Amino acid sequence: MKILAACLLLTLIVCSSAAFALTPDDDAVAAITKIETDAVKADLSGDSGFYEKLLADGWTGGTSRGTYDTKDSFLADMKDKKNKMSSEKVNDIKVRSYGDAAVATYSNTYDAMMKGKHYARTVICTDVFQKQGSDWKEIANHCSMGVK
Repeated sequence: MKILAACLLLTLIVCSSAAFALTPDDDAVAAITKIETDAVKADLSGDSGFYEKLLADGWTGGTSRGTYDTKDSFLADMKDKKNKMSSEKVNDIKVRSYGDAAVATYSNTYDAMMKGKHYARTVICTDVFQKQGSDWKEIANHCSMGVK
């Protein structure tokens, strides 16, 4: 009987710990969702200052054009007046938080001139965030062409 009680207690502890670990952090989800929607506003207005604050120093971004950006190269592109986002819409944002880390996935439909080429497409993206002090910093991004 003692063994059965101990097993039952252990099962309850493990199950409640697992349920607690999977409970989303509503504040983190709300903060990251706001960042993703604010990023669209920054893209459309060419607000590089938004990204100077958001992107971690070691940030890398994988583009749907098959290239990687660093924080410095991304900011330089944002400041280049030849690059312009004409329209952009983010859909299906899903945020999962893991303590001081979070992952956001979404689709992004945009029309833009980048590096002398016109792009009008829908991509699927993943952004990785880390809480640094009181701020969420984006540490990595990757977008790929969606399946048609």
